[in-house]
Amino acid sequence: MPQIASDRIVIVGAGLAAIYAALNLAPRPVLMISPESLGQGASSAWALGGVAAAMDPADSAAAHASDTMRAGAGTVDADVARIVTEAARNHILDLTGLGAPFDRDADGGYVMSREAAHSFARVVRVKGDQAGAEIMRALVATLRATPSVQVLEGMLATGLQVDAGRVTGVDIARADGSAPVTITAPAVLLAGGGSCGLYAVTTNPLRIRGQVIGMAARAGAMIADAEFVQFHPTALACGIDPAPLATEALRGEGAWLVNRKGERFMQGVHPDAELAPRDIVARAVYAQTQAGLEPMLDCRACLGSRVLTEFPALAGACEKAGIDPVTQPIPIAAAAHYHMGGIATDADGRASLDGLWVCGEAASTGLHGANRLASNGLLEGLVFAARCARDITVALGPGPDRAAPLHLPDLPGAPLPDPVLVSRLRHAMTEGAGVLRDAEGLTRCLREIAAIEAAQPDCPSLSNMTATATLIAAAALQREESRGAHCRRDFPGSLPEPRRSRLSLAEAMAIRDAFSPETTP
Repeated sequence: MPQIASDRIVIVGAGLAAIYAALNLAPRPVLMISPESLGQGASSAWALGGVAAAMDPADSAAAHASDTMRAGAGTVDADVARIVTEAARNHILDLTGLGAPFDRDADGGYVMSREAAHSFARVVRVKGDQAGAEIMRALVATLRATPSVQVLEGMLATGLQVDAGRVTGVDIARADGSAPVTITAPAVLLAGGGSCGLYAVTTNPLRIRGQVIGMAARAGAMIADAEFVQFHPTALACGIDPAPLATEALRGEGAWLVNRKGERFMQGVHPDAELAPRDIVARAVYAQTQAGLEPMLDCRACLGSRVLTEFPALAGACEKAGIDPVTQPIPIAAAAHYHMGGIATDADGRASLDGLWVCGEAASTGLHGANRLASNGLLEGLVFAARCARDITVALGPGPDRAAPLHLPDLPGAPLPDPVLVSRLRHAMTEGAGVLRDAEGLTRCLREIAAIEAAQPDCPSLSNMTATATLIAAAALQREESRGAHCRRDFPGSLPEPRRSRLSLAEAMAIRDAFSPETTP
């Protein structure tokens, strides 16, 4: 494999966490690996609700941390929750200084929404449901003007190079298919998104299919809480892949969840009704779907025509789907939305392999526990991007403040993952490791993953996907209880002692192999 030496810190990813880290590393030279045009195809740009932060004087970081821990069903790291919530306000102010156009009131204060499981309205938003897109627009503009950052667009990371337990570089290939080339680097930061594109019904960009977690796991990194996948309860059930998202802020404004009979089904499920924690609402929506009762989000009484101007992303998605949210309830489904698990890190974003840092959805920092509190995802990405940048700077010591641009050689073409196999994988995950799980479904899922992997064994991108899928299903099989977003039909109760899970790929493969004696396609 060709190899190119570089003095630049390599950042895999081009979403909010990746860009914010690159800005915090300036003027240290950085090389960003972006599969698409900068800022495109990143989950961050699709985030609707906003960033959770205690900006109101009546609110507090302690209350935010308490809500985070309560939503996380016993497995949130209390120290991490404190660190993140205490840092939230300063990062909102920093984003404001970088040009993020947060909604403001007549007095200049931040307009905030209340979302599920928050005890306070503390989600700082942009134009109702445009937070991710507008924050990314501001950050991309700032990054384009930062001379220390080189962006390789149209390139995909496929693997990590490891020498004596230390990550020394990244294998990259053209996103449209090529043989890889290795870029050596003094440090590698993974900020390349989560795993929910591994599911047949998802709100994530389809390229986000667990490849970053998978490549780290294949290199030997420890993975934490892989079984905890959050399903958003209000994706539009309109046949579009990925499914458009109806932000939780709509329920904060008073929208109801109803079925085709016009019944509000959440009132009998949880005291907070539509504002119950996401896992509870998602299971209730899934149950209505399974029963043929066609769950829907009804914005008519609380918003009426205001929905068209105050929530433009929803209005646009409804128009594309032929739905009038002013006069009609919106068909919804539970969809894979956010992976709480990922590459295990410490409080500075360091992975278990030397030379490797992780931030954003690919990381498992301990903030989210078994059930992420709404709008804590972007916040975690910001806080840990800055912490990773600071720790990398300290770890590397004084270094160059400039580096020559890196130029790639011509790379021969190579096969992409077979789309038929990717479709098989997505359906296997939805059926076996989805909203409701049991031992039979999970073992069947693991057997199918093994068969898919064996059908195209020399494709690194597919191997990264199947590695992450294996970790999710194996960890879910090992957790013989229901907790947060992880719900087992055969183990409906929760164990008395909450615990986080940690699993290497070798351990997950041993579990898979126990149920997959043959791996024929």
